[in-house]
Amino acid sequence: MKLEMTGQMRMEQRMKLAPHMIQSMEILQLPILALQERIEQELNDNPVLELEEPSIADDLELSEPPESAPDEEINEKDLVVATDNDRADDFERLDSLEDDFKDFINQSGPYHARHDAGERDRKLEALNNTAAPPQSLHDYLTDQWRMVEADELVKKAGSAIIDYIDDRGYLSVRLEQLHNKDRDPFTVDHLAEALRLVQQLDPPGVGARDLRECLLIQLAQSAEDMSFEYRLVADHMDALLENRLPDIAKKMECGIDRIKQAVAHLSKLDTSPGLQVGRSENIAITPDVIVDSPNGSDELSVRLTENDLPSLRLNPYYTRMAQDTHVSESARKFLTNNVRSAQWIIEAIEQRKNTLLKVARAIVRHQQDFFEKGSLYLRPLPMSKIADEVGVHLATVSRAVSGKYLQCAWGILPLRKFFSGGTEDENGQAHSWEAIRVKLQQIIDEEDKTNPLNDDQIKEKLAEAGIPNLARRTIAKYRKLMNIPTARFRKRY
Repeated sequence: MKLEMTGQMRMEQRMKLAPHMIQSMEILQLPILALQERIEQELNDNPVLELEEPSIADDLELSEPPESAPDEEINEKDLVVATDNDRADDFERLDSLEDDFKDFINQSGPYHARHDAGERDRKLEALNNTAAPPQSLHDYLTDQWRMVEADELVKKAGSAIIDYIDDRGYLSVRLEQLHNKDRDPFTVDHLAEALRLVQQLDPPGVGARDLRECLLIQLAQSAEDMSFEYRLVADHMDALLENRLPDIAKKMECGIDRIKQAVAHLSKLDTSPGLQVGRSENIAITPDVIVDSPNGSDELSVRLTENDLPSLRLNPYYTRMAQDTHVSESARKFLTNNVRSAQWIIEAIEQRKNTLLKVARAIVRHQQDFFEKGSLYLRPLPMSKIADEVGVHLATVSRAVSGKYLQCAWGILPLRKFFSGGTEDENGQAHSWEAIRVKLQQIIDEEDKTNPLNDDQIKEKLAEAGIPNLARRTIAKYRKLMNIPTARFRKRY
């Protein structure tokens, strides 16, 4: 078999994205907080890019200095030795400066040298100002378990149990699965004793294996008399979850009011006690677009939150240096690449502002009724319609609204909320699915809780409100998405 190399020419067309186009798409997709971090990173990496400091010359009011006393004029005028006299005045000024300096030293106290004479370390400052990570539930229970007095084997068994407690505070495995006679020295009895001690730790209810045991642990540790509630959960938990209060009242030989009072006490217990420890903090949301009515007018104003973004510019010194032929070729090449990169990032940010503002204004024009009247007037709006109106690709609109929020009179809302499908009523008026969900929630809130509406009755109510032709399964689907239980579980006795 003979191997040989041959050359061949071929013409073809390929679609390739230039680096600055890829960067523009990435900048467009970033929310404002992420964009601030990206700008900070570019400022650290690119020496040509710098912040454009606001000019303060226009803000200062220049005024003539007040007339000084004769002795002040002598102390503050330039030290120029005269040649037309005997220099007595100049030596007198030098003597007065020496006296003033001694008085200043005596008043200011001893001199202390600065230990850090260089520039401040911003990374070290950021680490010092960063909040410590919250303590996890595992660490919190481990610290308590160290203080528990028990047999050594029980202590080892308790440590194994704590390792398998999930974030909600429940033991996720059976005790038999934690025992390995070939590896672990403790037995199942040690695990049972350790579990009893772990369930006495804080927060109350931790270490439970199901919801029933979690409630029983909290009821047993309560300072109030919860004997009736304890018996209710221990003996009738399944019927309680199915809202069969009359059956429970008959078996416990009491009135429904007593059962309802006990249920009210149970509702104050924590069904996920582990989330009390190490709960993650909510991430702050900064809107990219603000829609308001300035001076109480009827017209809506759409603007970007540009004040949160710094102004960037090219360093003029490095820009001239990149064009100076006296500079070495390697330095000019390095500066030229950085100048090009800085121009790309500035252009990408400016293009992001223009695209986002155009898309936001188009959304406001199509959803005018929503901003004036509320969620019931949210109309179906396909993303392709906004793309055609703005004159960009559909993917560009998708990137422009991804992860971004709009602030208006109804709160801070994601931009994707305004793009949804819908249906038309008998009059040809369009209703978005979001508006239908809001109307569905309104019907549920206004229903008679002693005789709640089923899905067929909800369908009739929606038809009366001008939203017909909805299938029953569609109503059931949205009811589940909104965490609304069925009529039997919504019934109140």
